[in-house]
Amino acid sequence: MTIHLESTINGRSVGINVDPTLTLLEVLRENLFLIGTKEGCGVGECGTCVVLLDGTPVTSCLVLAGDADGRDVETVEGLAPDGELNEVQQAFVKSGAFQCGFCTPAMVLSATALLRRNSSPNEEEMKQALGGILCRCGAYPKILEAIIAATGEGA
Repeated sequence: MTIHLESTINGRSVGINVDPTLTLLEVLRENLFLIGTKEGCGVGECGTCVVLLDGTPVTSCLVLAGDADGRDVETVEGLAPDGELNEVQQAFVKSGAFQCGFCTPAMVLSATALLRRNSSPNEEEMKQALGGILCRCGAYPKILEAIIAATGEGA
């Protein structure tokens, strides 16, 4: 048995038949080949699979694919559709806000969502926005530096 999903993914209308037991993470990676979204723990604890669902960061390993029907999904690939990095991605590169890079897509998406809601967040709001994403390398200071830079207030 399959279900049919109609969603907007990275600005494009997508229709796909999928197994109803699949998660959004699985469909993105395995069916749509959007591999920027990473699977860490598979149980919603690490946050590396964050995508934006209707503009809100969600752990895609906990969202059934069917729950994305009729909704807008944005992955890290959608932030640079023509190869031009967005301001958050540029700030991450300039600040060296990554080491292994495994958490970077989730961090960039969460920071992008934050800055879309609030163009001048304070440090506590930044930490809150990133709170559910674990960085195995401990690059948090550089990640915060990058978000500050993306606001236009940093170095």
